[in-house]
Amino acid sequence: MEILQYTEDHRKFRQRLRRFLAKEVTPHAAQWEKDGIVPKSAWKKMGQTGFLCTEVSPEYGGLGGNFLYAVIITEEISRTHQNGLVTSVHSDIVVPYITSFGSDEVKNKYLPGCVSGDIIAAVAMTEPDAGSDLAGITTSAVEEGDEVVLNGSKTFITNGIIADLVVLAARDPAVADPYQAMSLYLVESGTPGFEKGRRLKKMGLWSQDTAELFFSKCRIPKTNRLGKKGDGFLMLMQKLQQERLICAIWAVAAAERILEWTMAHCQNTRISEKPISKSQVVQFGLVEMATDVKLGRTFVDKLIRDHMEGENVVVETSMAKYWTTDMVKRVADRSLDFCGSYGILEKNRIAQAWRDVRVMSIFAGTNEIMKGIAAKFMNL
Repeated sequence: MEILQYTEDHRKFRQRLRRFLAKEVTPHAAQWEKDGIVPKSAWKKMGQTGFLCTEVSPEYGGLGGNFLYAVIITEEISRTHQNGLVTSVHSDIVVPYITSFGSDEVKNKYLPGCVSGDIIAAVAMTEPDAGSDLAGITTSAVEEGDEVVLNGSKTFITNGIIADLVVLAARDPAVADPYQAMSLYLVESGTPGFEKGRRLKKMGLWSQDTAELFFSKCRIPKTNRLGKKGDGFLMLMQKLQQERLICAIWAVAAAERILEWTMAHCQNTRISEKPISKSQVVQFGLVEMATDVKLGRTFVDKLIRDHMEGENVVVETSMAKYWTTDMVKRVADRSLDFCGSYGILEKNRIAQAWRDVRVMSIFAGTNEIMKGIAAKFMNL
């Protein structure tokens, strides 16, 4: 029995998305990697064809679908040989802050654009001196009348360059407790005092723009605060379960693609007139890789179902995030070994995959942080 129950609508959606990506994304993947960014036109095409923010209500132009649509999109984008058009960050990590905590005014103002692709969203938490420890952020938010004045900087922000709207974590310097001082604010690109820094060059994920953001006496209306003042940390904690689950889904999908490619490579590469897949050493290695991938898929599918049923699986998603992202690194590394010298050539797809998956154990909370969360809830 399958853990996840996909309907005919889900299957048709997957087929339509796969055709779209084959036409509109995969042919451009190599150029986007060279450019270091995905053009906004690609995002708009995704939105215009109904592939962004699928859980957003039809009231705001969304599909109003369940979480399985997000799973399908993450899995199918893994087939496109690029990781710049990471719509899951926009659709399934950032926009849910607006749908859950935004006022009616905020939802009406921003959600239709997020669905259509006219607005690309990013979330800004990490700072030069505060990464996984959110309590250490120093970006300040001071209320003055009907406005909030923002000062500080953020770094390693996915979609930072192309973002039209940023969910910003900032703190009230007058509140001593770092957790009660934090709030979340919406900042539009082009707001005076909000500047985008350089696009950071990374070892992998080349087409995914990652940037520094700077705020200097940046004034926004107080109505751009999400939820109540001081509830920022609680809101982040509430949404991190889905963020880390998305990371685990992405890692498993990437591992499945790497395994498929590696098996084909080993079956088609011959030494002494025999495919290298006939070697017992290679066979055992592929079986070990396949076992890891199947274990990851089963674990993640169970968590997807639990998440959709509203269960609290914070500990389990923390476990899944660390295990699957470590697993995909093992799979990529083993694949590179099987490719030999050929594997280090840029024309070899595994070279890019190996670079891209390396950071997965770092973002969305390092794997050490994930283990710490699990240990805490296990009363260790």
